[in-house]
Amino acid sequence: MCIHPLPATPRAERILVIRLGAVGDVVRTLVAVSALRAAFPHASIAWLVEPPSKSLLEAQPWIDRILVFPRDRIRDALLRGRLVVAAREIAAMRRSLREACFDLVLDFHSILKSGILSAATGSRERIGFSRPFGREGAWLFATRRAALVRSRISRFDRNDGLLEFLRVAPRPDPAPLRVPESSLETMRRVLADGPRPIAVHPGTSPSTPHKRWPAAHFATVIRALHRERGIPSVLTSGPDPRERALADEIVARADGAARHAPQTRSLGDLAALFAACRLYLGGDTGPLHVASLVGTPVVQILGPTDPVENAPWRGVPSRVVRAGLPCSPCRRGCASAACMAAVSPEAVLAAMLDLLDRTPVAAAPRPS
Repeated sequence: MCIHPLPATPRAERILVIRLGAVGDVVRTLVAVSALRAAFPHASIAWLVEPPSKSLLEAQPWIDRILVFPRDRIRDALLRGRLVVAAREIAAMRRSLREACFDLVLDFHSILKSGILSAATGSRERIGFSRPFGREGAWLFATRRAALVRSRISRFDRNDGLLEFLRVAPRPDPAPLRVPESSLETMRRVLADGPRPIAVHPGTSPSTPHKRWPAAHFATVIRALHRERGIPSVLTSGPDPRERALADEIVARADGAARHAPQTRSLGDLAALFAACRLYLGGDTGPLHVASLVGTPVVQILGPTDPVENAPWRGVPSRVVRAGLPCSPCRRGCASAACMAAVSPEAVLAAMLDLLDRTPVAAAPRPS
């Protein structure tokens, strides 16, 4: 996958991983970073992340330090015209990166922002991606650049390509995302009534409504699954009130076959919830990758999303259901979301039943 790997794995005692952005992108980097830990067992590994994903990384015992890029505070200060406050935040971030004295920086994100942050460390060994995976001029800030053979690969494979550049072997792990035993036991107690449920996450981010499957289709599948197998579903939703409204509609249409999931106060709690469920159903969202990385089989419903770049982690059983219209995949989506509506409830139900038949009921993810 990597065209020209380094002659040997570099030595490092203080490593910084940079992967900002959405929860799904951060989660999909965990597999590679867990392999990095195996290759550098005695090094201190820090991760520079933005606030939404911090709680998920805090539960990972093999990450030694979490640095938070104050994206929201800087943006808010700039929008309010408080340039001095924004400058102070940026200066404080730069100072903390410099003082850590990292001797190896791995920019898994490789955009302009992450490239600047990588350079701000002052490290002499800054590794990122060459184009096209290095974007917005990010490669200009790297001292070494990983060139990959293909331009259309999954996010997991892309991250593995950076490992290959370092001559670090990917390490298979049955559940790279650790779930604390206490959190898992709490969720198991809350969900104790009846068989292990299916986790259903129907929402998407506010900016991607074109990735949502119709509520009526979700309800049809949930009712059919309960009727045929007696398995209930629990609905999860994000902080956006529109996501909660969507979950409310599905629960109302499910005729008693579904209920709202118990409250989760952090991404770690959400991971524990998914680990306690038998299967996950949802679209192209971060929670799907959270579910797969705790070892829960997933059924992914895709419309405009590229099925190669956004494939589920191959370490767990999964099924991808899509209609494959001529206009799909696409980058922008459209208001009609025809490619999502064209995915039939029958096809999704068949994928779920197939996974359930192939996955033993007793197979539960391993907590940390």
